Amino acid sequence: MRNPEELFRLETDDFDLGEPVLLHSMAGFLDAGGAGRLAVEQLTSSLPRSIVAQFDIDDLYDYRARRPRMTFLSDHYASVDLPQLLLSELRDLEGTRFLLLHGAEPDFGWQRVVDATHLLVNKFGVRLTVGMHAIPWPAPHTRPVGLTAHATDPALVADRTSWVGALEVPGHLAGLLELTLGRAGHDAMGFAAHVPHYLAAGEHPRAALALLEAVSSATGLVLPLDALRESADRTDIETGAAIASSPENLEAVHALETQYDAFVSQRTSLLSDDGGELPSGDEIAEQVEQFLAEMDARGRDDL
Repeated sequence: MRNPEELFRLETDDFDLGEPVLLHSMAGFLDAGGAGRLAVEQLTSSLPRSIVAQFDIDDLYDYRARRPRMTFLSDHYASVDLPQLLLSELRDLEGTRFLLLHGAEPDFGWQRVVDATHLLVNKFGVRLTVGMHAIPWPAPHTRPVGLTAHATDPALVADRTSWVGALEVPGHLAGLLELTLGRAGHDAMGFAAHVPHYLAAGEHPRAALALLEAVSSATGLVLPLDALRESADRTDIETGAAIASSPENLEAVHALETQYDAFVSQRTSLLSDDGGELPSGDEIAEQVEQFLAEMDARGRDDL
Protein backbone atom coordinates (compact mmCIF):
# COMPACT_ATOMS: atom_id res chain seq x y z
CA MET A 1 0.00 0.00 0.00
CA ARG A 2 1.39 3.37 -1.01
CA ASN A 3 1.99 6.10 1.55
CA PRO A 4 -0.20 9.23 1.28
CA GLU A 5 2.73 11.39 0.12
CA GLU A 6 3.20 9.05 -2.83
CA LEU A 7 -0.32 9.77 -4.14
CA PHE A 8 0.61 13.18 -5.54
CA ARG A 9 3.44 14.85 -7.42
CA LEU A 10 4.38 18.42 -6.56
CA GLU A 11 4.85 20.75 -9.52
CA THR A 12 6.24 23.68 -7.55
CA ASP A 13 8.75 24.51 -4.85
CA ASP A 14 6.93 27.72 -3.88
CA PHE A 15 5.25 26.93 -0.57
CA ASP A 16 4.97 30.48 0.76
CA LEU A 17 1.44 31.43 -0.32
CA GLY A 18 0.65 33.51 2.75
CA GLU A 19 -1.79 31.17 4.56
CA PRO A 20 -4.12 30.68 1.59
CA VAL A 21 -7.71 29.52 1.42
CA LEU A 22 -8.25 26.11 -0.17
CA LEU A 23 -11.44 25.66 -2.20
CA HIS A 24 -12.51 22.22 -3.35
CA SER A 25 -15.13 20.74 -5.64
CA MET A 26 -14.79 17.24 -7.02
CA ALA A 27 -17.06 16.00 -9.79
CA GLY A 28 -18.83 12.71 -9.37
CA PHE A 29 -21.47 13.00 -6.66
CA LEU A 30 -23.01 16.12 -5.10
CA ASP A 31 -23.27 18.33 -8.16
CA ALA A 32 -26.93 18.91 -9.02
CA GLY A 33 -27.24 21.30 -11.93
CA GLY A 34 -23.49 20.98 -12.50
CA ALA A 35 -23.12 23.89 -10.07
CA GLY A 36 -19.77 22.86 -8.63
CA ARG A 37 -18.35 22.11 -12.06
CA LEU A 38 -19.55 25.46 -13.42
CA ALA A 39 -18.04 27.27 -10.44
CA VAL A 40 -14.69 25.56 -10.99
CA GLU A 41 -14.78 26.31 -14.72
CA GLN A 42 -15.50 29.96 -13.98
CA LEU A 43 -12.48 30.21 -11.69
CA THR A 44 -10.01 28.27 -13.83
CA SER A 45 -10.99 30.04 -17.06
CA SER A 46 -11.04 33.58 -15.64
CA LEU A 47 -8.10 33.75 -13.23
CA PRO A 48 -4.34 33.18 -13.57
CA ARG A 49 -3.68 29.55 -12.69
CA SER A 50 -0.80 27.14 -12.26
CA ILE A 51 -0.80 23.49 -11.19
CA VAL A 52 0.98 22.89 -7.89
CA ALA A 53 0.22 19.18 -7.40
CA GLN A 54 -1.23 16.29 -9.39
CA PHE A 55 -2.71 13.19 -7.82
CA ASP A 56 -1.95 9.79 -9.35
CA ILE A 57 -5.46 9.24 -10.69
CA ASP A 58 -4.75 5.70 -11.93
CA ASP A 59 -4.62 4.52 -8.31
CA LEU A 60 -7.88 6.25 -7.46
CA TYR A 61 -10.28 6.04 -10.41
CA ASP A 62 -12.51 3.20 -11.65
CA TYR A 63 -12.25 3.61 -15.43
CA ARG A 64 -14.78 0.87 -16.19
CA ALA A 65 -17.43 2.34 -13.88
CA ARG A 66 -16.95 5.88 -15.22
CA ARG A 67 -15.54 5.45 -18.69
CA PRO A 68 -13.77 8.54 -20.06
CA ARG A 69 -15.24 10.14 -23.18
CA MET A 70 -13.37 9.46 -26.43
CA THR A 71 -13.85 11.15 -29.79
CA PHE A 72 -13.82 9.04 -32.96
CA LEU A 73 -13.54 10.81 -36.32
CA SER A 74 -14.38 8.68 -39.35
CA ASP A 75 -11.36 6.39 -39.24
CA HIS A 76 -9.36 7.31 -36.14
CA TYR A 77 -9.57 8.23 -32.48
CA ALA A 78 -8.99 11.95 -32.13
CA SER A 79 -9.06 12.65 -28.40
CA VAL A 80 -9.84 11.32 -24.95
CA ASP A 81 -10.97 13.21 -21.85
CA LEU A 82 -8.93 11.48 -19.15
CA PRO A 83 -9.80 12.14 -15.49
CA GLN A 84 -7.57 14.27 -13.29
CA LEU A 85 -7.40 15.38 -9.69
CA LEU A 86 -5.39 18.58 -9.40
CA LEU A 87 -4.36 21.13 -6.83
CA SER A 88 -4.09 24.48 -8.59
CA GLU A 89 -2.93 27.86 -7.39
CA LEU A 90 -4.98 30.84 -8.55
CA ARG A 91 -4.94 34.59 -7.94
CA ASP A 92 -8.16 36.50 -7.37
CA LEU A 93 -8.93 39.87 -8.95
CA GLU A 94 -6.81 41.63 -6.32
CA GLY A 95 -3.88 39.24 -6.64
CA THR A 96 -4.59 37.20 -3.53
CA ARG A 97 -3.31 33.66 -3.97
CA PHE A 98 -5.55 30.70 -3.13
CA LEU A 99 -5.70 26.98 -3.84
CA LEU A 100 -8.32 24.92 -5.65
CA LEU A 101 -8.63 21.14 -5.42
CA HIS A 102 -10.64 20.02 -8.44
CA GLY A 103 -11.24 17.11 -10.76
CA ALA A 104 -12.81 13.69 -10.38
CA GLU A 105 -13.87 12.40 -6.98
CA PRO A 106 -11.74 9.27 -6.40
CA ASP A 107 -13.45 5.88 -6.37
CA PHE A 108 -10.72 4.27 -4.25
CA GLY A 109 -8.32 5.17 -1.49
CA TRP A 110 -10.41 7.82 0.20
CA GLN A 111 -8.55 7.71 3.49
CA ARG A 112 -5.17 7.95 1.76
CA VAL A 113 -6.44 10.84 -0.38
CA VAL A 114 -7.65 12.61 2.75
CA ASP A 115 -4.30 12.02 4.45
CA ALA A 116 -2.49 13.31 1.34
CA THR A 117 -4.68 16.41 1.30
CA HIS A 118 -3.89 17.01 4.97
CA LEU A 119 -0.20 16.93 4.05
CA LEU A 120 -0.81 19.55 1.36
CA VAL A 121 -2.89 21.69 3.72
CA ASN A 122 0.00 21.71 6.20
CA LYS A 123 2.67 22.17 3.53
CA PHE A 124 1.01 25.28 2.10
CA GLY A 125 -0.18 26.68 5.43
CA VAL A 126 -3.86 26.64 4.48
CA ARG A 127 -5.91 28.69 6.95
CA LEU A 128 -9.40 27.71 5.78
CA THR A 129 -10.82 24.99 3.54
CA VAL A 130 -14.15 25.57 1.75
CA GLY A 131 -16.12 22.99 -0.21
CA MET A 132 -18.65 23.68 -2.96
CA HIS A 133 -21.42 21.30 -3.99
CA ALA A 134 -25.12 21.29 -4.91
CA ILE A 135 -28.17 19.20 -4.10
CA PRO A 136 -31.68 19.00 -5.59
CA TRP A 137 -34.29 20.89 -3.58
CA PRO A 138 -38.09 21.20 -3.69
CA ALA A 139 -37.90 24.89 -4.51
CA PRO A 140 -39.08 26.83 -7.58
CA HIS A 141 -36.61 28.44 -9.95
CA THR A 142 -38.44 31.75 -9.43
CA ARG A 143 -37.02 32.09 -5.92
CA PRO A 144 -33.43 32.90 -4.88
CA VAL A 145 -31.09 29.92 -4.67
CA GLY A 146 -30.85 28.77 -1.09
CA LEU A 147 -27.67 27.49 0.54
CA THR A 148 -26.94 25.04 3.31
CA ALA A 149 -23.77 26.02 5.13
CA HIS A 150 -21.78 23.66 7.34
CA ALA A 151 -18.49 23.94 9.20
CA THR A 152 -16.17 22.35 11.72
CA ASP A 153 -16.60 25.44 13.93
CA PRO A 154 -20.14 26.81 14.41
CA ALA A 155 -18.70 30.33 14.50
CA LEU A 156 -17.84 30.03 10.79
CA VAL A 157 -21.54 29.75 9.88
CA ALA A 158 -23.03 31.74 12.75
CA ASP A 159 -24.64 34.21 10.35
CA ARG A 160 -26.44 31.45 8.43
CA THR A 161 -29.40 29.36 9.54
CA SER A 162 -30.04 25.69 8.92
CA TRP A 163 -32.80 24.45 6.64
CA VAL A 164 -33.09 20.92 8.00
CA GLY A 165 -32.16 18.93 11.05
CA ALA A 166 -30.40 15.58 11.18
CA LEU A 167 -29.94 13.66 7.93
CA GLU A 168 -28.15 10.42 7.16
CA VAL A 169 -26.50 10.66 3.75
CA PRO A 170 -24.14 8.48 1.70
CA GLY A 171 -20.51 9.31 2.33
CA HIS A 172 -18.58 11.52 -0.06
CA LEU A 173 -14.94 12.57 -0.13
CA ALA A 174 -15.66 16.29 0.35
CA GLY A 175 -17.58 15.56 3.55
CA LEU A 176 -14.89 13.19 4.81
CA LEU A 177 -12.23 15.81 4.14
CA GLU A 178 -14.14 18.47 6.10
CA LEU A 179 -14.78 16.08 8.98
CA THR A 180 -11.17 14.94 9.30
CA LEU A 181 -9.73 18.44 8.93
CA GLY A 182 -11.91 19.54 11.81
CA ARG A 183 -10.71 16.66 13.94
CA ALA A 184 -7.13 17.67 13.13
CA GLY A 185 -7.75 21.23 14.33
CA HIS A 186 -8.12 22.93 10.93
CA ASP A 187 -10.97 25.28 10.04
CA ALA A 188 -13.11 23.82 7.28
CA MET A 189 -16.54 24.63 5.93
CA GLY A 190 -18.71 24.17 2.88
CA PHE A 191 -21.77 25.32 0.98
CA ALA A 192 -24.46 23.24 -0.72
CA ALA A 193 -26.55 25.12 -3.25
CA HIS A 194 -30.24 24.21 -3.47
CA VAL A 195 -31.02 23.44 -7.11
CA PRO A 196 -34.71 23.13 -8.09
CA HIS A 197 -35.17 19.37 -8.34
CA TYR A 198 -36.75 19.58 -11.80
CA LEU A 199 -33.62 21.37 -13.08
CA ALA A 200 -31.03 19.14 -11.39
CA ALA A 201 -30.22 17.15 -14.54
CA GLY A 202 -29.21 20.20 -16.58
CA GLU A 203 -26.85 23.11 -16.02
CA HIS A 204 -27.88 25.66 -13.43
CA PRO A 205 -25.44 28.59 -13.46
CA ARG A 206 -27.55 30.50 -10.93
CA ALA A 207 -26.57 27.88 -8.32
CA ALA A 208 -22.89 28.14 -9.30
CA LEU A 209 -23.13 31.90 -8.89
CA ALA A 210 -24.65 31.46 -5.42
CA LEU A 211 -21.77 29.17 -4.44
CA LEU A 212 -19.08 31.61 -5.54
CA GLU A 213 -20.85 34.54 -3.91
CA ALA A 214 -20.96 32.59 -0.65
CA VAL A 215 -17.27 31.65 -1.00
CA SER A 216 -16.36 35.28 -1.63
CA SER A 217 -18.32 36.41 1.43
CA ALA A 218 -16.77 33.75 3.67
CA THR A 219 -13.16 34.14 2.51
CA GLY A 220 -12.80 37.72 1.29
CA LEU A 221 -11.64 36.51 -2.13
CA VAL A 222 -12.61 38.84 -4.97
CA LEU A 223 -13.87 36.54 -7.70
CA PRO A 224 -14.91 37.20 -11.33
CA LEU A 225 -18.67 36.70 -11.43
CA ASP A 226 -19.96 38.88 -14.29
CA ALA A 227 -19.82 36.18 -16.98
CA LEU A 228 -21.48 33.65 -14.70
CA ARG A 229 -24.15 36.18 -13.76
CA GLU A 230 -24.91 36.80 -17.44
CA SER A 231 -25.11 33.06 -18.07
CA ALA A 232 -27.48 32.68 -15.12
CA ASP A 233 -29.72 35.45 -16.46
CA ARG A 234 -29.90 33.82 -19.89
CA THR A 235 -30.63 30.40 -18.43
CA ASP A 236 -33.35 31.80 -16.17
CA ILE A 237 -35.07 33.38 -19.17
CA GLU A 238 -34.85 30.16 -21.15
CA THR A 239 -36.17 28.12 -18.23
CA GLY A 240 -39.07 30.51 -17.69
CA ALA A 241 -40.01 30.41 -21.36
CA ALA A 242 -39.87 26.61 -21.48
CA ILE A 243 -42.08 26.24 -18.42
CA ALA A 244 -44.54 28.91 -19.58
CA SER A 245 -45.08 26.96 -22.81
CA SER A 246 -46.66 24.10 -20.86
CA PRO A 247 -49.79 24.78 -18.77
CA GLU A 248 -49.13 21.63 -16.74
CA ASN A 249 -45.58 22.67 -15.88
CA LEU A 250 -46.69 26.21 -15.12
CA GLU A 251 -49.34 24.93 -12.73
CA ALA A 252 -46.84 22.65 -11.02
CA VAL A 253 -44.37 25.52 -10.52
CA HIS A 254 -47.10 27.77 -9.11
CA ALA A 255 -48.06 25.05 -6.64
CA LEU A 256 -44.41 24.65 -5.65
CA GLU A 257 -44.11 28.42 -5.17
CA THR A 258 -47.07 28.40 -2.78
CA GLN A 259 -45.65 25.46 -0.84
CA TYR A 260 -42.15 26.90 -0.70
CA ASP A 261 -43.28 30.37 0.36
CA ALA A 262 -45.39 28.88 3.15
CA PHE A 263 -42.42 26.90 4.41
CA VAL A 264 -40.10 29.92 4.33
CA SER A 265 -42.70 32.05 6.09
CA GLN A 266 -43.12 29.46 8.83
CA ARG A 267 -39.35 29.11 9.15
CA THR A 268 -38.87 32.88 9.45
CA SER A 269 -41.63 33.16 12.03
CA LEU A 270 -40.14 30.43 14.20
CA LEU A 271 -36.63 31.82 13.92
CA SER A 272 -37.83 35.21 15.17
CA ASP A 273 -38.97 33.67 18.46
CA ASP A 274 -36.42 33.18 21.23
CA GLY A 275 -35.57 29.51 21.47
CA GLY A 276 -37.83 28.67 18.56
CA GLU A 277 -37.25 25.41 16.75
CA LEU A 278 -36.82 25.11 13.01
CA PRO A 279 -39.57 23.27 11.20
CA SER A 280 -38.67 19.65 10.61
CA GLY A 281 -38.46 20.01 6.85
CA ASP A 282 -39.61 16.40 6.34
CA GLU A 283 -40.48 17.02 2.72
CA ILE A 284 -37.12 18.62 2.00
CA ALA A 285 -35.28 15.89 3.86
CA GLU A 286 -37.14 13.21 1.90
CA GLN A 287 -36.25 14.87 -1.41
CA VAL A 288 -32.58 15.18 -0.52
CA GLU A 289 -32.29 11.69 0.92
CA GLN A 290 -33.99 10.19 -2.12
CA PHE A 291 -31.55 11.95 -4.44
CA LEU A 292 -28.53 10.89 -2.42
CA ALA A 293 -29.74 7.29 -2.22
CA GLU A 294 -30.20 7.20 -6.00
CA MET A 295 -26.74 8.65 -6.53
CA ASP A 296 -25.21 6.15 -4.14
CA ALA A 297 -26.92 3.26 -5.93
CA ARG A 298 -25.62 4.42 -9.31
CA GLY A 299 -22.10 4.81 -8.02
CA ARG A 300 -21.69 7.92 -10.17
CA ASP A 301 -23.24 11.25 -10.94
CA ASP A 302 -25.21 11.32 -14.17
CA LEU A 303 -26.11 14.99 -13.90
